[in-house]
Amino acid sequence: METRLYQKRLPSLGVYDVVVVGGGPAGIGAAVSAVQEGVSVLLIEKAGVVGGCLTIGHVSPISGDYVPNTVAEKINRRLKNGSTKLDLVHDFETAKVELTEFLEEAGVEVLLNTSVVDAIVENERIKSAVIATQKGLFSVEGKTFIDASGDAVLATFAGEEIMVGRADGLTQPVSIMFTLYGIDENQTIMCYNEVMDTPLKKGSYQTLCKQACQSGELPETVSVVRLYWNGKKGERLVNASQVNGVDGTDPKACAKAQAELRRQQKKIVNFLRNNVEGFENAQVKDSSDGIGVRETARVKGLYVITAEDLIEGKTHEDVVVHKASFAIDIHNPSGSGQAESTGLPVVPKQYDIPYRALVPLKSKNLYVAGRCISGTHRAMASYRVMNICMNVGEAAGIGAAICAKEGKAPSELPAKAVQQKLIERGVSLFD
Repeated sequence: METRLYQKRLPSLGVYDVVVVGGGPAGIGAAVSAVQEGVSVLLIEKAGVVGGCLTIGHVSPISGDYVPNTVAEKINRRLKNGSTKLDLVHDFETAKVELTEFLEEAGVEVLLNTSVVDAIVENERIKSAVIATQKGLFSVEGKTFIDASGDAVLATFAGEEIMVGRADGLTQPVSIMFTLYGIDENQTIMCYNEVMDTPLKKGSYQTLCKQACQSGELPETVSVVRLYWNGKKGERLVNASQVNGVDGTDPKACAKAQAELRRQQKKIVNFLRNNVEGFENAQVKDSSDGIGVRETARVKGLYVITAEDLIEGKTHEDVVVHKASFAIDIHNPSGSGQAESTGLPVVPKQYDIPYRALVPLKSKNLYVAGRCISGTHRAMASYRVMNICMNVGEAAGIGAAICAKEGKAPSELPAKAVQQKLIERGVSLFD
């Protein structure tokens, strides 16, 4: 890595045992888990509030299987979620408060409105992350770093090998989720996917959506308008808008995509008002603060998780996340609907995520967590969901804390050291 011109004159904002980049589900899981091991932890978040998809992303329900006593269970309980799929909804405003207090109570120091814009690397070790604030550029030193940015920001600056998209380089589309209110609860519907038929008084809702897409009443990339229960009568959370071919790390592309997604939002609302019983008086209550990015970069690690691993429910000796599962949910990178060959998302067996997938090939003091861990495009489409990301973060946080205290590289640390800590917390890994 070349020497930066500003390397010697950047003011420092401190030295920490563990520095976590990204305050979404994975970053929160990582930061809290690390500080519980008795080390100093700094969490850096580019937005003005923590939570990522749990808060400003407006993503609900909270998806993905997990075992008891994990950080995912603790966060779900804190957000007052139920135990069934339809009950796994949460209030976004409540989550902003609860997640902030969760970090504060644990003793995690947090920087908001702060972006990582570079890494200073010496002898394959990240010496410091370069951060941009309203007061200018600063450096933050750490013994061990965790990239939970979702976009592999720090790993990219550190020179790690990056994988992007499927074989042709295309990634899943971006979206904006929003909430409608003013709905007549007595005569309306819910629609969680394009697979299970949702009957209307006359015909099928899925057929209605497809016809509207073909006629131009809906955008050409929107062949289904998913309507989720959010726990409040007269409201629905809408997951439908879609723009393809967007690099989620390109600010110009993201700005252009957001403008298009806001236009799509108006079209989708008009479609529902004009065609679906109970939505005649629907209004937009709120929406995600920016575009929702499902996929950008993945960091190649000591092990690359494949979709076949998930489908067969593969177990690993170095397991750090046990009995994870979610559908291989690939929103079509080049059209509408699902990208799987059958048009239906494959539902894997419960699977393990190995420690090796959290360890990049090059850096001697870096872990990755969340959707940017080492896996293929199809595999990531399953483990990218929030519950699984939280638990990947938990494992990375424990590993980072141990490495910081013992002066070891993640590649040198036996997975058993992380497993033992998880087991002590009551997390099942091998049953």
